[in-house]
Amino acid sequence: MILSSADDVVHRELSFPYAYNSKKQAWMDEVRVILWGPTEKMVVEDKEFQEQVMLLMVAGVEVIACKACSDNFGVSDELEKIGIDVRYVGTFVTEMLKDGWYQLTF
Repeated sequence: MILSSADDVVHRELSFPYAYNSKKQAWMDEVRVILWGPTEKMVVEDKEFQEQVMLLMVAGVEVIACKACSDNFGVSDELEKIGIDVRYVGTFVTEMLKDGWYQLTF
């Protein structure tokens, strides 16, 4: 799942519950959430948003943040301290799609 929207209602009501349940209910073998753009800043600035991301991680969802974006927002270090894998994701996402991963974007 790619989370790029700055709309916290979308994440609270849709993307977080879907990612969490996809992993916990074994709807999918692997679940990855990629924070791309504004969501990276939201994780650092909004403690409730951050708690939701951390719940995903505890549930076994792999959470990755785009390094280029997080560097632009000045939040890379804070994201890494939370335990989020910060890396350049353009090629990573492309390879996942080539490997047959499905993409949901919120």
